[in-house]
Amino acid sequence: MSHTWDPDRYLAYADERGRPFVDLLARVPAETPRVVVDLGCGPGNLTALLADRWSGAVVTGVDSSAEMIAAAREIPGVTWEVGDLREWAAPDPLALREPIDVLVSNATLQWVPEHLDLLPGLLDRVAPGGWLAFQVPGNFDEPSHTTRTALASREPYAAHVRDARVPTSHDPVDYARVLLDLGCEVDAWETTYLHVLTGEDPVFEWVSGTGARPTLQALPDDLRPLFEEEFKALLREAYPADASGRVVLPFRRIFVVAHKPARGAVRAAG
Repeated sequence: MSHTWDPDRYLAYADERGRPFVDLLARVPAETPRVVVDLGCGPGNLTALLADRWSGAVVTGVDSSAEMIAAAREIPGVTWEVGDLREWAAPDPLALREPIDVLVSNATLQWVPEHLDLLPGLLDRVAPGGWLAFQVPGNFDEPSHTTRTALASREPYAAHVRDARVPTSHDPVDYARVLLDLGCEVDAWETTYLHVLTGEDPVFEWVSGTGARPTLQALPDDLRPLFEEEFKALLREAYPADASGRVVLPFRRIFVVAHKPARGAVRAAG
């Protein structure tokens, strides 16, 4: 089931969503890459950091959302494309595509089913001696997601949302094993951020711009308000505000930086 993204809603927590990207980028020691690509660039605010850091590189931001790319085009110095990440991982038997020196994907792979299987293809796009770096959320066992899943399984909602996209990811060791088997040097880790949120139903505002958005959009207009009110109540119970109205949202994220061998063929995983 298709859905659309709202750049403004996504950017409501731009600082909190941006910190993992900065932390990921800090572990990529590339000095003078020629070609840098951000797969799943969203509204482009973070892709601009790539252009700032590697000012001599050709930087391209790619996202499957036309709405996100439309917002990103306001940012100069970057080439913007609407495209599917899976196409970038497809085989290139004639080797016609230009190798990428730094290939970054931030909070995107979790939306692609079986994305572990895409890692060999993505690594093929990376130039020898280049870097593949990505970050995915790892908090899908937390109430911010499990309450939505439980609520969406009930009627009258279930019939409408059963085909809605649901994000998922793997543990750091799973990503590391695939990329190690492909001959890379791998740096994989996880971090749990504690986001201090304020405002009315801030956890709902957070998830409604990302993980819960496909579910919300799948609901008909007459059911969506009821679902939202039930969902908000469950989130308030799971993440109670303190006396000052602050809510602490723990958010686990998984990071992987893979350095492709400078010479020799990349081994097939398995």
